[in-house]
Amino acid sequence: MPVYTVHAPLTNGTELRSTDGFAFVRDGFHVWAALLGPVWLAGHRLWLALLGWIVVVIAIQLAMVKLGAGGTAILSVDVLMALLMGFEAASLWRWTLSRHRWRQLDLVVADDEEAAERRFFDRWIAGQRGFGNDQSGVDRGGPPPPRNIAGQPFSRPPPLPHSDIIGLFPEPGASR
Repeated sequence: MPVYTVHAPLTNGTELRSTDGFAFVRDGFHVWAALLGPVWLAGHRLWLALLGWIVVVIAIQLAMVKLGAGGTAILSVDVLMALLMGFEAASLWRWTLSRHRWRQLDLVVADDEEAAERRFFDRWIAGQRGFGNDQSGVDRGGPPPPRNIAGQPFSRPPPLPHSDIIGLFPEPGASR
């Protein structure tokens, strides 16, 4: 199942109210980025990545021609560059978002982008319900604190063992 990262622009100390500007970036191989790398980069407005891609491809092409590589070698390098672009397209997109001071809010696992949006906003709304649903104040790492109420047998925790041995056989030399 695809994994999506959710990004939002940084705000100046205010809450995130404009949720229509969130970006959902799918992790994984992007076919259109592999087939039409410069068009995909321009379509997503990744201008610095597009400039870098053009410079790298031209440099590799010139180096291969200068070294006297054959047409098959040049074509195979072009195919490898296209595959690299397909695999790294999401990373370039996330890098550009972080350069523009966007922050990553969440990771969502879903079948498609619509389902990822639905899952993210369901969690987002559940977290925004106010003080009645404050999950940050609850310590889920240990048992609940014991209450010392007279008449309740489980109001005090059991006493700690006094021996130094911890395990299945608490007495040395005891039968198994």
